[in-house]
Amino acid sequence: MTAAVGGTDAGVPAGGADRRSPMRPHRRRWGRTAGWLGWLWVLPALLMYAFFVLRPLLLTMQYSLYRWNGIGQAEWVGLTNYLTVFTDSDLLKIIGNAFVLIIFFSFVPVALGLLVASLVRRMSGGAFGTVVRTVLFLPQVIPLVAAGIAWSWLLSTDGLVNQALRAVGLGGITRAWLGEFDTALPSVGVIGTWVMLGLCTILLVTGMSKIDPALYEAARIDGAGPVREFFAVTLPSLRQEIGVCLTVTIIAALASFDIVYISTSGGPGIQTTVPGLEIYRLAFSQRQVGLASALAVVLMVLVLACVLPIQRLTREDKA
Repeated sequence: MTAAVGGTDAGVPAGGADRRSPMRPHRRRWGRTAGWLGWLWVLPALLMYAFFVLRPLLLTMQYSLYRWNGIGQAEWVGLTNYLTVFTDSDLLKIIGNAFVLIIFFSFVPVALGLLVASLVRRMSGGAFGTVVRTVLFLPQVIPLVAAGIAWSWLLSTDGLVNQALRAVGLGGITRAWLGEFDTALPSVGVIGTWVMLGLCTILLVTGMSKIDPALYEAARIDGAGPVREFFAVTLPSLRQEIGVCLTVTIIAALASFDIVYISTSGGPGIQTTVPGLEIYRLAFSQRQVGLASALAVVLMVLVLACVLPIQRLTREDKA
């Protein structure tokens, strides 16, 4: 009896193993099949990305090593185009203009967005909050070409800005804001601030809505005022949202084209010329495709050099 039971018990694992063993390869095969099916689903998107993003990127890197007018025979020049980018005073100034715009496109909107978002969080309620968010987000809805044209009218010699200054007795400081060397680049920056402020504010308001109210209550119990509450609770909790805002706005500043092209066309001189506009001119007006490609590659590297540290810092807490 014991032997029979023992034999039965001994046979169950073996039989069970025999019955389960065919399932394991089946599951492995199904896992491999599911993996291939997943790749098939994303294959169309991957092909589009490879054709419209990776292929042009690789071609740009290739063209940057040649002197080519876009039509005739290309001449191999190696790194000469990159040497030109880093030694030509005009091109260095153009790259510097993009970094100046980072202040207006990125740092100012994020700082103002934090202030405005804090006020909206405290004061918004019902329809008022919806109206505020809508008004602030309008610059993101309006096409940048239309925004550039509108601001060109506002900042012109007889524009609304100068008319308002004359109305309050400040006619002595009126000028063609987009046409003078001292004020052209900051004026373009103001347009960028106006465009980016709404996006930053909406992102930060959304981030603030996810902060646990108990943190604010604990800060008030400890005697924290609005300022200390902001720096102790709000600002640390918005680390990731601030990182997103900085990433998006820095890319917009370094890759800016449409606002500058419409409002100033890069003038006066090259005072407001940015790399994106210069790449367009070099490639299509001056037929220096190789130099334009080298400047584009340098611009891509600068974008990555600015954005990757921000991404690393915002993900540090998760690690």
